[in-house]
Amino acid sequence: MNLSAPFIKRPRGTSLIAIGIIILGFSAYFFLPIAPLPSVDFPTISVGADVPGIDSQTASSALAAPLERRLGQIPGVIEMTSSSKSGSSDMTVQFDLDRNIDGAARDVEAAIRASAHDLPPEIKSPPDYRKVNPAGSPIMVLAMTSDTMPLSDVYTYADDIICQRISQIAGVSQIMISGGAKTAVRVQVDPAQLASIGLGMNDLQLFLTGANHFAPKGFIETTDRSYGLRVNDQLLDADDYQNLVIAQRNGVPIPLSFVAKVMNATENRYQGGWFDGQRAVIMPVFKQSDANVIEIVDEINRILPLLRSWLPPGVHLDVVSDRTQTIRASVNDVQTTLIITSALVILVMFLFLRRLVPTIIAGITVPLCLAATFGMMWLFGYSLNNLSLMALTVSVGFLVDDSIVVIENIVRHIETGKSPMEASILGAKQIGFTVVSMSLSLVAIFLPVLMMGGVIGRLFHEFAVTLSCSILVSLVVSLTLTPSLCARFLGREHHKVESGLAHWFELGFNAMQSSYRRKLDWVFEHVRLIQFLTLGTIVLTVYLYTIVPKGFFPQQDTGLLFGTTEGAQDISFLGMQEKQKQIAKIIKDDPAVAHLASVIGSNGGTGSNNGRLYIALKPKSERGLDVDGVINRLRPKLAAVKGARTFLAPAQDLRMGGRQSRAQYQYALRSDTIAPLIIWAPKLIQKLQKYPQLVDVNADSQFQGRQVKVIVDRNLAGTLGIEPIQVDQVLYNAFGQHQVSTMYQTRSQFHVILEANPEMAKDPAYLSKIYVKSSSGKMIPLSAIAHFEQTTQPLSLNHQGQFPVVTFSFNLTPGVALGEAEELINKAIDELKMPSTVKGGFAGNALLFQDSLSSQPLLILAAIFAVYIVLGMLYESLIHPLTILSTIPTAGIGALLALILVKMELSIVAMIGIILLVGIVKKNAIMMVDYAIEAQRERLMSPKDAIYEACLVRFRPIMMTSAAAIFGSLPLAIGMGVGSELRQPLGVAIVGGLLVSQALTLFTTPVVYLFMEKVRVRCNNLRGKIVLFKNPLTFGTRLRESS
Repeated sequence: MNLSAPFIKRPRGTSLIAIGIIILGFSAYFFLPIAPLPSVDFPTISVGADVPGIDSQTASSALAAPLERRLGQIPGVIEMTSSSKSGSSDMTVQFDLDRNIDGAARDVEAAIRASAHDLPPEIKSPPDYRKVNPAGSPIMVLAMTSDTMPLSDVYTYADDIICQRISQIAGVSQIMISGGAKTAVRVQVDPAQLASIGLGMNDLQLFLTGANHFAPKGFIETTDRSYGLRVNDQLLDADDYQNLVIAQRNGVPIPLSFVAKVMNATENRYQGGWFDGQRAVIMPVFKQSDANVIEIVDEINRILPLLRSWLPPGVHLDVVSDRTQTIRASVNDVQTTLIITSALVILVMFLFLRRLVPTIIAGITVPLCLAATFGMMWLFGYSLNNLSLMALTVSVGFLVDDSIVVIENIVRHIETGKSPMEASILGAKQIGFTVVSMSLSLVAIFLPVLMMGGVIGRLFHEFAVTLSCSILVSLVVSLTLTPSLCARFLGREHHKVESGLAHWFELGFNAMQSSYRRKLDWVFEHVRLIQFLTLGTIVLTVYLYTIVPKGFFPQQDTGLLFGTTEGAQDISFLGMQEKQKQIAKIIKDDPAVAHLASVIGSNGGTGSNNGRLYIALKPKSERGLDVDGVINRLRPKLAAVKGARTFLAPAQDLRMGGRQSRAQYQYALRSDTIAPLIIWAPKLIQKLQKYPQLVDVNADSQFQGRQVKVIVDRNLAGTLGIEPIQVDQVLYNAFGQHQVSTMYQTRSQFHVILEANPEMAKDPAYLSKIYVKSSSGKMIPLSAIAHFEQTTQPLSLNHQGQFPVVTFSFNLTPGVALGEAEELINKAIDELKMPSTVKGGFAGNALLFQDSLSSQPLLILAAIFAVYIVLGMLYESLIHPLTILSTIPTAGIGALLALILVKMELSIVAMIGIILLVGIVKKNAIMMVDYAIEAQRERLMSPKDAIYEACLVRFRPIMMTSAAAIFGSLPLAIGMGVGSELRQPLGVAIVGGLLVSQALTLFTTPVVYLFMEKVRVRCNNLRGKIVLFKNPLTFGTRLRESS
């Protein structure tokens, strides 16, 4: 059966099908969405609960613990983390990748409802939950500033207009608002003055709550009219509160202004935000895990002019950073690389064929296969991303392989005197089985990748499917359109192109072929030596694998840096504010920085001694340094800021872990109780900071915050009729920024804040001036019934899986692989000899690295086994598939040596390149072995003569296909343009592997073939079936039968 014959005899129909595929495929291209990486759904939900004024320990036990117990019972939870700090507790629940996020959200809602009776009654609203992206990288950061308007008013516009509108965009998970707070009326009380008129803070709280009240009033109905009722019970401005009469003494009314300063201010004074040095409200926008970043940002950019038109004059809305700029640039650069690769491959074909028409026929394969693959990507719902485009770029190098082999065989028949039609039918039939073997065995290597689970499997699933589709399309094209065009057009070109370049190339190639013949003769005279060298390649491959630096995923230069600042644990807000300004100025003065937004304070997602930085870098072509270079230049300058540390890390598209991190990689230390962690966490961080390979080493433990403990003499307080709850309420009203009342306005609601004079919050000594009312109405100083002790307290408490945890974060010194860092951390753990109750393990991306490292050997073996199975089925043999697979170690040597020489890690991207090599390099052996087997069967040649002739006859197509694959991957290996750091490891591995494999397999394969032929004969002898030759090509015979 000749599969090509019907298409050769119907050239018009075949051509029309090809034209239709090109039109439909490239039409589908314009409908493909753009993304940085394939969409990997991380079913993750964040839960938050707030009780203003609560300390971190109480938040951990009263808020986090009840919620964790219920949330931990939900099926499919793979990780649950929580962070409790003053006033709130936040939990992140990550589910199995196969779990539907909507179903998980319903379960989370049910768990929150079930935990309601376990939560403290002081919680004002039920815990909220939302779907989040665990990578936590904002896709866009906005900033609002004004030279004429108070920041509290700017915050109101940001909260009521900007956040509301952007949150309505499909795919937006959250838009945080930091650096400011809503307008509020602040009542700042002098407790001594208040006590002088016989009132306490609790009395004033009740008074303010009643003075500003909102409730339904009903209506009046007459016989013919209806009247609504309205009362002036709402006070909406500080001036309305100034003259409220809080008491009368000796017939004299006492206004509120007598005991307190009333002003229009903000709800939370412990916050701050800046944009390029100007006070600002900062708004980072986050997307849902399954949303398309390009579509969201395009929609935001579309409505920004409208949003600006809604703002009053003098209020500015600016874009701090836009993640899609580097995404678009990276995708565009990959597309440019794809075009360059196609041109290089076509040039290689022309130099080898030296005929214009065969070159054009083979070149048509590239756009046709790409178009068909674009159509399949659209049908599968894929996107144009770095990995899918990388797959297409790599595929160009061997998309033409099948067509080259077919064309070369047809040309060889034409040169013997056959007509183009006869040569096409015979040549396609003769080479058909070889082409099918090469393509199907190449697709087979991706079967293990397609079956991989977890994040890595999901991430490279699109890569594997895209590449497999392009290979299968190439196979079909080479057996249909290519011979059809050869039969119609190949005969019209009678002469080879004899241009200067082509002429000198042909002379060089003939010299190379003559040299190969001489070396091949030498190889057949030293078979035993070559056999030992072949075994040596296996040993060398294993050795190189053990010494090559290993990493997880190449660090991307996304043009955005995240920074975290940390002051002393007992630093005041004002002190931290000054440190933040110093740090921001240093960063903004760096020539590589385009914009800088920074926030500090509790509503910025940080504690009072922490800050956050969003640093937008200039385009890579303008700054001249990669992201690591910028960080290394800033690091010594930032270290000069005394009393504060700054941690910088580039934003990444792939990051795992439920907790925000100050660096790229994390290590978690867990225990049943917090006490052992307080002892061992500082020891471990001191140990790790001594290793020069690790930089920015830090921990999220903050156990040394300052605390004033009020020790009440219960007996004395009881005799005065004072209960502990009164003390709690007085302290909360004085120092907790207590929201005692709500003012309802048109677009929003604002609060009345009760507090003591802010000066009293600056010194614990002022606690003696707080008064508590006794049962007799007498004002008793707090110092009369209590004494005060200064101690330490945790500023935050973190849990993982309901157990206390301390997470260490670290970056790597340039040139240091993550595998080396893993060894150093394990060494430090062993030297410290921690108790068995303290357990450690990697978290986030470092945990993914461990998983990928353990699965790498299995993945390679599975790919090799899959290829063996396919080849065994095609050849109906257990022996000669091993001959073909003997080429793999040489490719491994080349790939690993190339990575070591250019100082690259064996990352998961490089590993995919090595797996791809398994499929590419065996093509050489397939072309040799297939020819030799046919020569033995058809012409009864000896194994030695058959493989010798196969080496010489197939030398040109082998060199042509290998050169096409090398030049197809060369642009990736060179690493040009934005995002090249992600693509380069793949190109380096493929080019290095092909170069070494090409140099060695031309000599090792014939030797292995002869050895395996002897093994085959001996096996037949043992079975009593001695034959001179046994045809294993049942499937191949069917392909070669005439139609």
